[in-house]
Amino acid sequence: MTTGVAGEPDVIAFTKPRSPAAEAYRTLRTNLQFASLERPLRRLLLTSAGPDEGKSASVANLAVTMAQAEAKVIVVDCDLRRPAQHEIFHLRNTAGLTNLFLASGDRRDAELPLQPTAVPNLWVLTSGPLPHNPAELLGSPRMDAILERLADRADVVILDAPPVVPVTDAAVLAPKVDGVLLVVGAGTVKRDVARKAKVQLEAVNARVLGLVVTNVPFDAAAFGQYYESDESAQG
Repeated sequence: MTTGVAGEPDVIAFTKPRSPAAEAYRTLRTNLQFASLERPLRRLLLTSAGPDEGKSASVANLAVTMAQAEAKVIVVDCDLRRPAQHEIFHLRNTAGLTNLFLASGDRRDAELPLQPTAVPNLWVLTSGPLPHNPAELLGSPRMDAILERLADRADVVILDAPPVVPVTDAAVLAPKVDGVLLVVGAGTVKRDVARKAKVQLEAVNARVLGLVVTNVPFDAAAFGQYYESDESAQG
């Protein structure tokens, strides 16, 4: 287990809920609610073009704000290369998603190793032990069955997927979900790389809902009076 209080997410939507960054995630939550009026967003995937753009923190922040709005939310760490959700939420990672693939035979009734968090209505399915063939597992029919089971347990299932440009994992997962958000780190990723990520997702008929831009400085002079702090809106 990572250091920290078990189940307490180390993200701004939880630690500083009245900050401008937390409000930005609530705005994102509202935008997604409007996007789901005609087509429900029960399964949502977040990915990025490359590493270190804030996608895992964005997943956790969005999940926290959705749970605070009384939705039942499950976060699934599908980054089977560099998992981070167990560190963000200070949870054990001895059992998780990969254990469901390793269940003997064709067992669909294997217990879901969901871990509760300090946020009511929010659970996390960590990655579990890292496999040597993540893309094959995530693209398999068994992953479809796992997602079906998770959707039966929650209003929203949010997947934290690896960056889409360097590996294929997010591309094989994208057709299995109702919508994809592409996380872009301001000043971190080049525009042509971000464009390539979007093209790769569209090539697999992913429903790309939009971009989540992280690391954007907060304009305290214009909006500071509405918040308790003037921290940057970092994802």
